[in-house]
Amino acid sequence: MIRQQHREAEWMVCAILLCLSDWSAAQISYSVSEEVDKGTVVGNLAKDLNIHTQQLEERGFRIVSGYSKNYFEANLRTGALVVNDRIDREELCPNLPKCTLNIEGLLSHPMNMYRIEVSIVDINDNAPSFLEQTHVFNISESSSTGERYPLPIAQDADTGSNSVKTYKLNPNEHFSIDVSSGGESASAELVLQKALDREKQHTFKVTLTAVDGGKPARSGTMHIFVNVIDVNDNTPSFSKPLYKVRVSENSPIGTTILKLNATDLDEGSNSDIRFHLMRRGNVDSPEKFIVSPESGEITVKAKLDYEESNAYELRVQATDQGASPRSGYSKVLVEVVDVNDNAPEISITSLMSPVKESAEIGTVVALVTVTDKDGGQNGLTTCQIKDSVPFTLTSNYKNYYSLIVDGLLDREIVSQYNVTITATDEGSPPLSSTAVITVQVSDINDNAPRFPEGNINIYIKENSKVGDIITTTSAQDADTNENAKVTYSLMDTYPKGFPISSVVNINSETGDIVSLQSFNYEELKTFQFKVQATDSGVPPLSSNVTVNVLILDENDNNPTILAPYSEHGSVNSESIPYSAEAGYFVAKIRAVDADSGYNALLSYHLSEPKGNNLFRIGTSTGEIRTKRRMSDNDLKTHPLVVLVSDNGEPSLSATVSIDVVVVESTADIQTQFRHVPIKEESFSDLNLYLLIAIVSVSVIFLLSLISLIAVRCHRTDGSFSRYSAPMITTHPDGSWSYSKSTQQYDVCFSSDTLKSDVVVFPAPFPPVDTELISINGGDTFTRTQTLPSTDKVWFFTEALSVCN
Repeated sequence: MIRQQHREAEWMVCAILLCLSDWSAAQISYSVSEEVDKGTVVGNLAKDLNIHTQQLEERGFRIVSGYSKNYFEANLRTGALVVNDRIDREELCPNLPKCTLNIEGLLSHPMNMYRIEVSIVDINDNAPSFLEQTHVFNISESSSTGERYPLPIAQDADTGSNSVKTYKLNPNEHFSIDVSSGGESASAELVLQKALDREKQHTFKVTLTAVDGGKPARSGTMHIFVNVIDVNDNTPSFSKPLYKVRVSENSPIGTTILKLNATDLDEGSNSDIRFHLMRRGNVDSPEKFIVSPESGEITVKAKLDYEESNAYELRVQATDQGASPRSGYSKVLVEVVDVNDNAPEISITSLMSPVKESAEIGTVVALVTVTDKDGGQNGLTTCQIKDSVPFTLTSNYKNYYSLIVDGLLDREIVSQYNVTITATDEGSPPLSSTAVITVQVSDINDNAPRFPEGNINIYIKENSKVGDIITTTSAQDADTNENAKVTYSLMDTYPKGFPISSVVNINSETGDIVSLQSFNYEELKTFQFKVQATDSGVPPLSSNVTVNVLILDENDNNPTILAPYSEHGSVNSESIPYSAEAGYFVAKIRAVDADSGYNALLSYHLSEPKGNNLFRIGTSTGEIRTKRRMSDNDLKTHPLVVLVSDNGEPSLSATVSIDVVVVESTADIQTQFRHVPIKEESFSDLNLYLLIAIVSVSVIFLLSLISLIAVRCHRTDGSFSRYSAPMITTHPDGSWSYSKSTQQYDVCFSSDTLKSDVVVFPAPFPPVDTELISINGGDTFTRTQTLPSTDKVWFFTEALSVCN
């Protein structure tokens, strides 16, 4: 049923579009009798429209009407217009001489509309009938032959030739009938053919038969009783045989429209006239008007309505008061004058709502019909739209209009229009009525999702938990329903050389971005990717936003002591002369921190044995210098602990131990270096001799230093931490220091330093338990552990000033 209604609406829209584009449809007239069987062929549409029957079906020919019933339909196979429902002319067009039905035929591809007028032909399906079963005439015996007495008029719902055409009276020697066929219907008069003699017969009963003109004819009867009245031999006479009067339909009840005038030549009671209205003709006449029996004034009895009936025919009777009353008769024709008392009526059919916001100009939205029950100028109407809306009305035929799109629609600006249509007639004063059509604008996917910002900056602390929501992206879509349903996705980019899908993930529905790994500021400080928001429309629209991720540094790295010093757990040795002045440079501690900012801002602090206040260190430079000159009370060996701290929260630190040895002169300054594991098979003979010489010279200084330290202080831990690849280098002051390394190092000799630099090329070193000791001025050394046979140490002469 819904589908059928939808198809009917489509046909109506097609018809209106055709009317708008080109009103070229021709009018076709047919006629059909009422009460014909369903399926009766009215006419050959295919032939009359000059359209092949196959095209009727292919182009979807359809019959459209504004009546409550579909009285006709088209047979698309034969091209015939056939009856689809019972047709009763008396029901469709009561009291009208002509009855026509206006329907439309619609064709599509291309669009055409044909107006079809079907005249309903009356058949003789109603017999004449009288309002009364009996009627009485009082006729004086003194009545002259030839006198006439109007007989009651019979009613017949049929029209034309099927209405009442003649009257018959059963044979009687005293009375005959005279039938008059003028006017809308036939009327009859009873004619006295022979003088009456009351003494012979005081009453007569005759049968009046009304016969219509149908084939076969139908008839109705009533009984006429004639009472013969004696003596009163003069009949009242009206001044006019026909009175005509005009009365406005808005005349109030009680308005006098006419005063009758009748005279009687008799005297006394026989001339005392009383007026009466006869029930005949128009059934409602006695109900609408009343006559004063004494004065003969005809007044309005009930409200008149031009739209109900525009004229009334009254039969008036003037009867004297004689012993044998006599009556005279006349006609009164009352014409009802129309006034503008009916406002136009607006009816909406085939409302196509909602309308897509992409609808083109000219798209039909609804069909509008305006009717006015008034006649003449009062029934002429004009129709227009009241407010400024993107719609307009176009006239199709007379009072039939189409509401069409007349401007661009945008649901995001206005989603609903209340179109007010005003219809005004041309009466005086004019009357008007309004109707409001609510037009919903349906959405199309014409808006892409929009992010509030073009770029999103996210700040994430390093070492954050995997699976944390780092941010939530949100895009808005001005459309509705599926067109506004947004899903999120990551655009497949490769920042910093890795796929973004391995770093973060996004919830396609909520836009939550979740980390898939913990970030390390020292490895990755920032990266960016794009998030795409896509709606669910057809076709889908999308937009993207750039997400900049900035990793915030956390203080998760301890400071690292740089070569040549080792971190806490190993003891580094530096020598200073006894004659050193205040501010003498002892050593410079260098450290770095993999963090950044304040987390990498390092400060240096020096810790000395209690009571010893000989050295100071630059908090920012890491340079260790003497505060004063040496005294005889000072120790020969000063164990110092340097604390390197960063400024993070909490602060992290690293320490390095340095033993400062006081020697008698500058020539006695010994420089330490660390024991470097080397591969034995890589030693050449020359290198072996040099290494033995260096170790031998250094052993004397080492034994002296150990003895001095053992006397002065007690060390809780004399061993050094394990390192996989120690490196030996020198300071500008000639001392040796030690540093951990996992890479290959060069050892160089240069003549512009106090001591020659040794460059070592270590292979992958295994862990060692003891360290190299210092090298003395004789370039000999000793070791406490045999070096692996796979290591090699390369020494270059002082002639080499540059190391490759």
